[in-house]
Amino acid sequence: MRIGIICPYSLTLPGGVQMQVLGLARALRKQGERVRVLAPCDGPPPDAGVTPLGNSLPTAANGSIAPVAPDPSAQLRVIRAMRDEDFDVIHLHEPLSPGPNHTALLTRPAPLIGTFHAAGGSLAYDMMPRATRFLAGRLDDRCAVSEDAKKMAQEALGGQYDLTFNGVELARFASGSPHPTTAPTIFFLGRHEPRKGLRVLLDAMSQLPPDTRLWVAGEGQETDELMAEHAGDRRIEWLGTISETEKIARLRGADVFCAPSLGGESFGIVLLEAMAAGTAVVAGDIPGYANVARQGRDALLVPPNDARALAQALTAVLSRADERERLVESGLKRAEEFSMARLAQLYLARYERLAAAAPR
Repeated sequence: MRIGIICPYSLTLPGGVQMQVLGLARALRKQGERVRVLAPCDGPPPDAGVTPLGNSLPTAANGSIAPVAPDPSAQLRVIRAMRDEDFDVIHLHEPLSPGPNHTALLTRPAPLIGTFHAAGGSLAYDMMPRATRFLAGRLDDRCAVSEDAKKMAQEALGGQYDLTFNGVELARFASGSPHPTTAPTIFFLGRHEPRKGLRVLLDAMSQLPPDTRLWVAGEGQETDELMAEHAGDRRIEWLGTISETEKIARLRGADVFCAPSLGGESFGIVLLEAMAAGTAVVAGDIPGYANVARQGRDALLVPPNDARALAQALTAVLSRADERERLVESGLKRAEEFSMARLAQLYLARYERLAAAAPR
């Protein structure tokens, strides 16, 4: 089967949807399928089987910045690629994001399946309800990665959505050398913006023992301000944007992965990655994270925006080896339930049904 997967966001920039697209493509290829990924790339493609559609344009979306490609040259490239590849089915991630997905919806060269990732509201849905409903109506099949994502899409667009999940490539996170550390270490990874809760974690650091280390990966609108505010704390190491290889090594080397998000998260894939890497998890108790991490079993979930509660949970995990081991053991089993190989099988069954029903 010839499968096309379109990602609206630049594959050379970090992001959950981008990692899902690349991971799903790899898993489908391992099952013997022919897969081509079409996406913007701000530099060389990060993986085999990628057709780059040009550079991206940073655009505000859902309290964050989305690197999309709405320019005409990108649309011409996606039209040419869809024509040349003659796909049996095309899978659109975040199908109503501007750029290549809109082009695929309008031209519709093959059966289309869309996966909705976002939760927390969409300005486009609010401002252009008729246009977004029309485009959504071009899809032959619709999936959502969480109840929150499903609810948002149904309320704005109508239609039926089957729940799937985001997958984790277990083998990638279970292998490789851990990044060395000589002290109790916390790892944060994400954009430095209010909804990710980095400020709360930094405030919690003042309540943690002096030998605690914090690795902060990522960048964003708050980076300069937060670095200036905490310039005197030598326990904090600011890593900037890191590669996927370094991310895995840091996950495997840290004692705790901390995701203190305040909201706006549809699915806690980064929590599953930490679990698959054998790292204990402390995170904000928000619906997107509770989808994957069971409170007190796979992770400690604390009230959002509560630095004191966050510090207490981090202290409990860092100071007690038995507590860390319990969370790690349960987390590893939980991650297996969300394996990318299993997700690929579920999508492949949907692709086959769509291709079989398509007129020739």
